[in-house]
Amino acid sequence: MTTGEWPGHRAGEPGFRRAATAVFLAGIAVFVSLYAPQALLPEFSRSFQVTPAASTLVISVSTAALAVGLLVLGPLSDRRGRTGILHASLAAAALLAVLIALAPGWEALLVLRGLQGFALAGLPAVAVAYLREELHPAMSSRAIGLYVSGTAIGGLSGRLLTGVLTELGGWRTALGGAAVVAVACAVAVRLLLPPARRFTPLSRQGRLLRQLGSAFTDPALLALYGLAALLMGGFVAVYNAGTFRLESAPYSLTPAVAGLVFLAYLLGSASSPTAGWLADRMGRRVVVPGAVALMAAGIALTLPTPLWCVVLGLCVLTVGFFAAHGVASGWVAARAQLGGRPVGQAASLYSFWYYVGSSVGGTLAGRAWQDAGWPGVALLAGGCALAALVLTGALGRTRSLQP
Repeated sequence: MTTGEWPGHRAGEPGFRRAATAVFLAGIAVFVSLYAPQALLPEFSRSFQVTPAASTLVISVSTAALAVGLLVLGPLSDRRGRTGILHASLAAAALLAVLIALAPGWEALLVLRGLQGFALAGLPAVAVAYLREELHPAMSSRAIGLYVSGTAIGGLSGRLLTGVLTELGGWRTALGGAAVVAVACAVAVRLLLPPARRFTPLSRQGRLLRQLGSAFTDPALLALYGLAALLMGGFVAVYNAGTFRLESAPYSLTPAVAGLVFLAYLLGSASSPTAGWLADRMGRRVVVPGAVALMAAGIALTLPTPLWCVVLGLCVLTVGFFAAHGVASGWVAARAQLGGRPVGQAASLYSFWYYVGSSVGGTLAGRAWQDAGWPGVALLAGGCALAALVLTGALGRTRSLQP
């Protein structure tokens, strides 16, 4: 929601640079914290003597708690503001990251990861809405793409860092390194993020459930929520099981070397803002289906045994996923705003289903790997991508609200 005559920060202005940089760093902090344990799943299996499927709970419990947190913090941000929630979220998550590295056992680790997941919900609950409100409309797609690229780099750096540090001192050292990154980013965001100038609190009139329900009355928003769940479910399935595949025969890679495959995230960090630029020129209804198809092609490329083919498939998959997600997340905010619906709630519901997909897909991937090996994982992820492609067709037939 916006008010006043000020049009928002424009590219080249200090406020734009500070806002874009702060949200970029916040994305790094959240995804370092959320997915740093992904490269450690085989290490958790060995250290705590749990199955591969059970080890994925260290990711799934956080993403499930994050999804729940979005239902609370998204509507709250529409009434109380974006920046306070974002700062509190990053501070709490950083503190919990330190405690996680000191966890005394498996059960305590899972409990702390759940609490951290809930705390981390503050960023995805408000980031897109904040950028949509505080930046000039012509700049918002570019900045949202930069935010998504920050999440990609955060996911990459967390996995690479933990992959290297676990060989030096085990999982505690690895997660301690991730905690240092989270604390540093939280401090930087506190110093950089400009205060909100265009936020208008949502009226207290009407019940929360009725306000939330308005975000479910638009077929396009419903399709975008489903797209979020399917894309993230397939993406996390591949990367969760991929750590086990690369450390098994015939590859038998060390955690540090296996972690190098996450360099594919660099391509994702570039594809998201590029897709945003293309969407501004060609339209979201053209870019999103193409990106989903690219993701499906990447999954297929991981099926052959040669390592180069697996790596190429991961690269193609990652480019397609981040391109589709970057454009779709911005589409939700734009659609909600043009339709007169609360932007924060719509963005939070998109993120809710995104992380539900992560939790469910990540957990099913461990079971698929145990029961059917990589073909089972590829079937799971490929099914998600094909279903997402069907949804993009339905999305293309919805009524446009563009002015």
